[in-house]
Amino acid sequence: MAQILKVAALQKALPIIKEFEGCRLKAYKCPAGVWTIGYGETLGVKEGDVWTQERADKMLKSRVLEFMDGVLKACPGLDLDYRLAACTSLAYNIGLGGFARSSVCRNINKGAWMAAADAFLLWNQSNGKVLPGLTRRRKAERKLFLGE
Repeated sequence: MAQILKVAALQKALPIIKEFEGCRLKAYKCPAGVWTIGYGETLGVKEGDVWTQERADKMLKSRVLEFMDGVLKACPGLDLDYRLAACTSLAYNIGLGGFARSSVCRNINKGAWMAAADAFLLWNQSNGKVLPGLTRRRKAERKLFLGE
């Protein structure tokens, strides 16, 4: 059951992550000042790194599955693919630690689904500044979480 859930969620998470992260094959500094490459990958990235599209795609799928496992560990009650996909997209963007401490996660674990959906909208800032791209992403994740 869990494997079927993850496969279905992966198919919903990848497009939203790809859309909002975009793909850059040469390392760059993101708005938070962190070296980034591919679809928002930061792990071990340094100035001057260059990837192929194939490497970026493979890394994205692998990392999304890792994040999905972390989301399921933090919120074991997630049993709908679209909710898992939305939470995975959020966690991919804010980190698993941030997700595990978030009001999204806390509300899911209380079964407060609408409060969890609304809490996505709180994660639209970087360094204290509201970013329009993050606002659009959080609205899209909230919509996915609600199955709309």
